[in-house]
Amino acid sequence: MLSERITRLRESGTVKFTPLIEKLREKGKDIINFAIGEPDFPTPEPIVEATIRALRDGKTKYGVVSGIKELKLALCEKLRRENGIECNEDNLIITNGSKQGLFMVIHVLCNKGDEVIIPRPLWMTYKEQVKFADARPVIVDTKENFELDVDAISNAITERTKAIIINTPNNPSGAVFSKRALKEVADIALENRVIIITDETYEKFVYDGLKHYSIASFGDEIREITITVNSFSKSYCMTGFRVGYVAASEEIIAQMVKLQGHLTTNVCTFAQYGALEALRMDQSIIREMVSEFEKRRNLAFRLASKLFDCAKPRGAFYVFPNISDRLNKRIKTSEELAMYVLEKAGVVMVPGEVFGTPNHVRIAFTCSKEKIKEGFERMEKIL
Repeated sequence: MLSERITRLRESGTVKFTPLIEKLREKGKDIINFAIGEPDFPTPEPIVEATIRALRDGKTKYGVVSGIKELKLALCEKLRRENGIECNEDNLIITNGSKQGLFMVIHVLCNKGDEVIIPRPLWMTYKEQVKFADARPVIVDTKENFELDVDAISNAITERTKAIIINTPNNPSGAVFSKRALKEVADIALENRVIIITDETYEKFVYDGLKHYSIASFGDEIREITITVNSFSKSYCMTGFRVGYVAASEEIIAQMVKLQGHLTTNVCTFAQYGALEALRMDQSIIREMVSEFEKRRNLAFRLASKLFDCAKPRGAFYVFPNISDRLNKRIKTSEELAMYVLEKAGVVMVPGEVFGTPNHVRIAFTCSKEKIKEGFERMEKIL
């Protein structure tokens, strides 16, 4: 009765524990959630006010499928100023979060049997969306500390390769890929006529004085083969607004507009005005939030390193330790360890299997420093 395509689709691994968490909470257990990839800061007040103002001004009707003109023009300026990407409004589409943007990109690009190269650890949605398009995900390993292995990417290219997905700063590892590595990947893609899909959702969350680089800034030729996917969700604490965007060639954007016209039409109109204010408002609010996240990173990394073998994350808001030393005859996998920690300590982590990387767990430092300390103290008592 159901399609083969939908029955092959795996449930999101980051929500798998939700029913058990709710059951434990109903029993009165205090849960510390290190699984949620969402800033705990409130949406900045200027964004909230602009959204309410748009509602009161009647911005509640259908809009242009590709997004409101003011937002696209503001994004053009943002991409030039912050990312070094030259574009015009015909190079942009506003999407229902970056997740729908990625879905449409993959379905616009891929035919049955095409291959998409994805370095791991990886956000499982990439893999599932590629499979849903009847294409084949080709998973390649990264180097020590989750650095890009450019040779592995190059060696994975075949005549069926359609695209390479790059996510920096990376979920779940927190790696921030170097300009040199990204440039080498871009050159390989250019040489082999392969599209680069770059997910830059965590671009604001970069620590230790490092810089985030956008592949599409590396010159006109590379920009033409690069699709940049981004979102307001993480950077501006707007996860519920569902506003993302994609920057690409006019040809690709035109096809995405056609597809979105049959999926959702426009993104929520008044939410787009909230996103517009996010770009216009004083950005010091965001810098202060990122500074606080760097302090949380320092704390979470220090505490995680006492329990596990842990690479220092340079971006995003996760630590991704190797937990092999904690495995034994009773607890054989990272999924079993995550379940044990949840049941015994009331702390939620996401097992590495979700990210194609067994023997790891993802720990989000998206709660207060006090909760981070308490969570690790609980784990230390039972491990």
